Amino acid sequence: MDQWLTACVSLERAITTIKGPHFDKQKSKQSAKYIILFLFIILTMTTIHDPIHRHLLDDIDYDDEKRIWCIITYSSSLHIYDLLINSFHFFIPFLINFISAIIIIKKIAQYRTRSQNNKHFLIQLRKQLRRYNHLLIAPFVLVILALPRLIISFASGCMKSGQDSWLFLTGYFISFIPSTITFMVFVLPSKIYRQEFIKSIKKYQLNIKRRIHPIF
Repeated sequence: MDQWLTACVSLERAITTIKGPHFDKQKSKQSAKYIILFLFIILTMTTIHDPIHRHLLDDIDYDDEKRIWCIITYSSSLHIYDLLINSFHFFIPFLINFISAIIIIKKIAQYRTRSQNNKHFLIQLRKQLRRYNHLLIAPFVLVILALPRLIISFASGCMKSGQDSWLFLTGYFISFIPSTITFMVFVLPSKIYRQEFIKSIKKYQLNIKRRIHPIF
């Protein structure tokens, strides 16, 4: 879900750049509500098979060692579907993020070229690539951090509770890092977003001071 939300944010930024002053902020807010609901329904429908077909089994081997097995009863067709759907939810958000970044950089370069007739498009494109390179780097950072979850979803072997559990848990929790570092990946590297964030903090602090010390 977190990857899809990040992809939606990137897509909205690309649409904002394309439409420019014609972008309808209020309409965008309304659309976002429906998109989030739609994503929730689609993600639930496409992944509900996994918890239904998983169950834990307690077992004691010949060394009297207790094991907890994670049993998945997939048919061959359902197994193929599971691989395809996990790959889809992994790679499509990455492509949306990356393509949106390219669109943003290209459109800004085109706008700057039109406003500054003495500069060539390729010059402006290289300039915007240097300025907004974090938009291209961020999707790769997010996909690398989410990779352990994809690998775990492809793992078909059983897990030994006393040893392998830490490896699986570590990889699983690492995959949640992207949702916690959105601010560092998308806001801090951008000078514009960083300035807007600082302005918002100052505005918030000013409002707090006015509430504490009202001006008569």
